[in-house]
This record gives sequence, C-alpha cells and structure tokens, in this order.
Amino acid sequence: MKRAPHKPKPEPSTNSSLVLLHMDLCGPMRTQSLGGKKYVLVIVDDYSRYTWVKFLRSKDETPKVLITFLKTIQVNLQKPVKLLRTDNDTKFKNKTVEEYLESVGITHQYSATRTPE
Repeated sequence: MKRAPHKPKPEPSTNSSLVLLHMDLCGPMRTQSLGGKKYVLVIVDDYSRYTWVKFLRSKDETPKVLITFLKTIQVNLQKPVKLLRTDNDTKFKNKTVEEYLESVGITHQYSATRTPE
C-alpha cells in the first residue's frame, strides 16, 4: 500500500504566536557536544514556525528546562502559552511538569503514537 503525501496547509491552525507549542526530545546522540550534552529539546511555535533548541546532558533535565523556558518566553513576549503538544513519552508525562502546567493554566495534549505528522 502506498502512502499518500500530506498536503500543505494554506493557513495556520492558530491565529497568533504562543497559542500552540510542539515539543520533542531527541537523543541520546552518538557524539556529545563540546559541553558534554547528548540530548536536544526542540520547541516549535505552530503559528510562526519559530524554533527554539535546548541542549541537555540527560533526560532528567527536561522538566526543569521546560518550566524555565515557559516562564522566560511568556515574560519576554508578554503572551501566555495556551496549549502544549508533546509525544506520548514519559519525559513529558511526569508530576512536576503536569503540576506546573495545571497551576498556570496551560493545556497539555499528547500526540498519538507513531504518527510523525
């Protein structure tokens, strides 16, 4: 069976920046960076497609880096993040992240497994 290609969207699904952020953690990479970091946290704004990249030494740093990033970006851009979409992995499904997101009113969605679209 052949896969049909995904058609490009003529307009974004959101109407302003920071409404929806997509996140994924990649790694461990075979080669470390000069600072000894093996993991890459990629954050993409759905509206502008602006991308932030954070380098981590281990997966354990993910909650701390994520919460610091969300606080910083909301203060710098003077806009609240409304929705966060991540894959269905344990690095984003932990008590620390969920408690923070609930306290500031950010909705957390998980994508379905094995759907890179």
